[in-house]
Amino acid sequence: MRRWPIRITKILVFVILFLTIVIAGFGNAVLYLWNWLMPELFGLHPISFWQAVGLLGLSWVLFGGWRGFHGRGYGGRRWRHRMAERWMEMTPEEREKFVEGMRGCGSFRSRTAEPEK
Repeated sequence: MRRWPIRITKILVFVILFLTIVIAGFGNAVLYLWNWLMPELFGLHPISFWQAVGLLGLSWVLFGGWRGFHGRGYGGRRWRHRMAERWMEMTPEEREKFVEGMRGCGSFRSRTAEPEK
């Protein structure tokens, strides 16, 4: 029982260091990309590190935050389930029309296209 405060302290220190490194890394990436591209392309002023971190935070708030960190396949399962429901509700004619419409699209082409003669 005496070890829990030490473990919690170590975990908190690790989390703080990790977040500091992540913010510094992404902040510098935004800083360098902004200062390299934006003044040249659009005539905007260079920004400081803290402005880059603020811009990064604003973009996370506006465009969905940490949704890319839910693990592999998070959104894919939901999409696949919805698509399966729609497929089951389609008539055979609607299914054939859908397959015809998808024939020219990416990986769907290789599974549904007829073999060449």
